[in-house]
Amino acid sequence: MGDPAGIGPEIIVKAFRDAPALTAGAFVAGDVDCMRRAAAAIARPGQPALPLAVMERPGDAWQVPPHCLPVLQVVSPPSGVRLGQVSAEAGRVAGEAVQWASRAALRGEVAALVTAPLHKEALAAAGFTYPGHTELLQAEAARHAGVQLADMPVRMMLANTQLRTVLVSIHVSLRQAIEAVTLDSVLQTLRIAHASLHAVLGRAPRLGVAGLNPHAGEGGLFGSEELQIIGPAVAAARREGIDASGPHAPDTVFMRARKGEFDAVIAMYHDQGLIPVKYLGVEEGVNVTLGLPLVRTSPDHGTAFDLAGSGNADAASLIEALRMARALVRDAAA
Repeated sequence: MGDPAGIGPEIIVKAFRDAPALTAGAFVAGDVDCMRRAAAAIARPGQPALPLAVMERPGDAWQVPPHCLPVLQVVSPPSGVRLGQVSAEAGRVAGEAVQWASRAALRGEVAALVTAPLHKEALAAAGFTYPGHTELLQAEAARHAGVQLADMPVRMMLANTQLRTVLVSIHVSLRQAIEAVTLDSVLQTLRIAHASLHAVLGRAPRLGVAGLNPHAGEGGLFGSEELQIIGPAVAAARREGIDASGPHAPDTVFMRARKGEFDAVIAMYHDQGLIPVKYLGVEEGVNVTLGLPLVRTSPDHGTAFDLAGSGNADAASLIEALRMARALVRDAAA
């Protein structure tokens, strides 16, 4: 469901209303009253709000009548949540809904997980020690598998119709992101991206690796990470049969990928990789978590507290996340 104080519930209702083929068999893991309020918020003038179908178990989704919003109550009902405001209670509901859904996916009760936006500050206020969905899902998957967190490496990929980018580090400070650029982390990112995209494309993906520094270090003039870390990681990946090249200048590698030279760009940190994709169109972007033993996608935007309750939030990115989740499930089955 996402953060109940944000636009997540509203864009979910819009997706069920506007994309019935993509939402067939899907359901909302969250809170019934929050979803009922969201349905009322996006109701069109002169038309009734989308009715809710309250479920008892995941399998009930297939029996829900058409033009209904199936909701499974998986959290204790929240109290005192105000639209557009950060709160520990909203963070609790969002975090617990993700935990329930991830555990259901890991048990094989659902085929894929599509997450609406949560607010990292609210999540922290609720006592969750994870900076976002990705890290929370990683922890749940590691717990389910009975392994250490380090043995369940995951990466974030943001994709639209024009560009894919996979990140070496995710939700850390810029200083920490620079420190996270190690030979092992870059090589691991290449391995995860190669395996995941190979399954999607049906062939080995072509991976363009961005440098960390301007002009990819300009031969060491602007930094040594390209010579000492990124370049050797690319060489090690190529010895493993991975089609990787670089490090390339960060200010041109994304344009080259968009023109078809690469199937994905390996970016060294969050904003380096996400700004190009989001600039091309937030409404098309989808966040995919690579490396998990489950399918997880999400829209590429946040909670948009300023729009919460207005009924004006755009559901396009969530609809694309649903579309990609279904495609990934099909690819995994094949």
